[in-house]
Amino acid sequence: MSFTETEFPGLKIFEPKVFEDERGYFFESYNERSFSAEGINCQWVQDNQSSSVYGVIRGLHYQLPPYDQNKLVRVLRGKILDVVVDIRKDSPCFGKVFSLELSARNKKQLFIPTGFAHGFSVLSKKAVVLYKCDGFYNKESEGGILYNDTALNIDWQVPVDEAIISAKDAELPLFSDCKNTFVFNK
Repeated sequence: MSFTETEFPGLKIFEPKVFEDERGYFFESYNERSFSAEGINCQWVQDNQSSSVYGVIRGLHYQLPPYDQNKLVRVLRGKILDVVVDIRKDSPCFGKVFSLELSARNKKQLFIPTGFAHGFSVLSKKAVVLYKCDGFYNKESEGGILYNDTALNIDWQVPVDEAIISAKDAELPLFSDCKNTFVFNK
C-alpha cells in the first residue's frame, strides 16, 4: 500500500498494491493498520455509492461540525475528476482547489479530511463512485459551494454545454458566501 502526501495538509492519495493474473486482480481497498500508520484513524460508519453518466458534476458538498465527515473516495467503474476545496480557515491552502483523476483502472483513492468541500465530474460514459464516511449524513448540517464559482476557477474537464447539474447544486452559494465553521489545526 502506498500513500502520497499532497500539498494540502491531511489530504492523501492512496494507491493499493494490486495483484493481477489471468483470473483478474485482487487488492485491499482498506486496511485499518496501514491507514492508521499514516495517521488516518477513522471509524467508518457509512458507505455511499452513486452511478452517473458522462458530464454529471456533483458538488461541491460538505457537512458542518459536529456532523463533519472524513471521506475515502474510489471509483468502481469508469473515470471521474475528483475535486476538493480547502475551506479550513487559517490553512496554508485555504480556498485552493485540488483535483485528481480517479478510475476503476488506476484504482487510486483519495482520503479527504474534514474541512474540505468535495465534488466530482464524470469523464467516462458512466461512472460508479463509492466513498466511505466516518460520520452519518445529517441534512441540517449540509453545506456547499457553487461548482462554477469564478473565484475557484475549477476546470471540471467537461464542456459547459455538456455539464449536467442538479437543481440543488446549481443554487449553492459562492465560496465567499458559504456557511463555514472549519478552522485549520496545525
